[in-house]
Amino acid sequence: MKKYFATLLLAGAMTVGAMAQEAAQEQQLLNVDVAARFDWQNVSYDGHTDNSLSGFRANYVALRVDGSIIPSLTYSWRQRLSRGTPEGSFLTQTDWLNLSWKTGPLTLSGGKQIVAIGGYEYDRTPIDLTTYSLFIYNIDCFKIGVSAQYALSQNDNLLFQISQSPGSHPGMRNIYSYNLLWSANHGCWHPIWSANMLEYTKGHYISYLALGNRFNFGPVYLEADFINRAASRQTFLFKDCTVAMDLGWDINSRWKVFGKWNYDVNHSGRAADITVLDGTELNMAGAGVEFFPLRNSRRSLRLHANCFYAWGTNTNTGDLMQSKTLFVSAGLTWDMNLLALKRK
Repeated sequence: MKKYFATLLLAGAMTVGAMAQEAAQEQQLLNVDVAARFDWQNVSYDGHTDNSLSGFRANYVALRVDGSIIPSLTYSWRQRLSRGTPEGSFLTQTDWLNLSWKTGPLTLSGGKQIVAIGGYEYDRTPIDLTTYSLFIYNIDCFKIGVSAQYALSQNDNLLFQISQSPGSHPGMRNIYSYNLLWSANHGCWHPIWSANMLEYTKGHYISYLALGNRFNFGPVYLEADFINRAASRQTFLFKDCTVAMDLGWDINSRWKVFGKWNYDVNHSGRAADITVLDGTELNMAGAGVEFFPLRNSRRSLRLHANCFYAWGTNTNTGDLMQSKTLFVSAGLTWDMNLLALKRK
């Protein structure tokens, strides 16, 4: 018995020693950043300026904290300081707060996460989006859940996630989303594709097929997204969908120009889609320019100006972009590193 106990003690000591050695090898202990974007914008509907939406605005202020407990156990937290809190809850302003454990090709995560839906417009950080499709505008993409990601190869990753549904709200939290996402890097082609089943009411689901594609050709890129949505007893393809196209050119290390077109349509005759309401068919097109004063740190400081116009029909009167909407904006974005701690 003593021998058995001694063996267990030795094994425990070796395990603790290995964990301590692993922790000692870790470089990044804590990293704290604050990002902010301030804009002047003008929103006009059919030639009439909406003064409640126009003028100077603090569109984005967020704190981000990343680090590791041991090399295989990492955490990430982003707290939006510019987001409303209809529930009066601190967690409502939290974009994500999760813990991830990596072992070999497998990574397990839990906490508040980004709901795993494909597409590049969806994948972008909100600070980098000045205008976006109705789908992105209305989907609540940060929810509590668990996920498992497996590296199929050096260039391919597969992720499965169970989370609260984007349709969940204080009166109905017990509805869920089941998400399967594939992301890859194959030469100039970088896909982010997903298949999703989301409960919009208890026991009733809407399915997503999200095909996000990015093509890199030197300084020029094209992002092309197609997101199809369908509930039961509904034609699956094209009746309820979003198309987003973004073509950009990095002229040099300081200048970038881009053009964008979005198309949202819902002629399903159903009330299942809470992002693009039935009867909607809206186009939006525009262009923008970005200037980076700090040549060696593009994300640290950015000046931007954009102009977009929308036309068609939007049956959701609460959306920013309606028929005959002109949106013009110019602003300043910066990212400040407040603290960076490394282990020796």
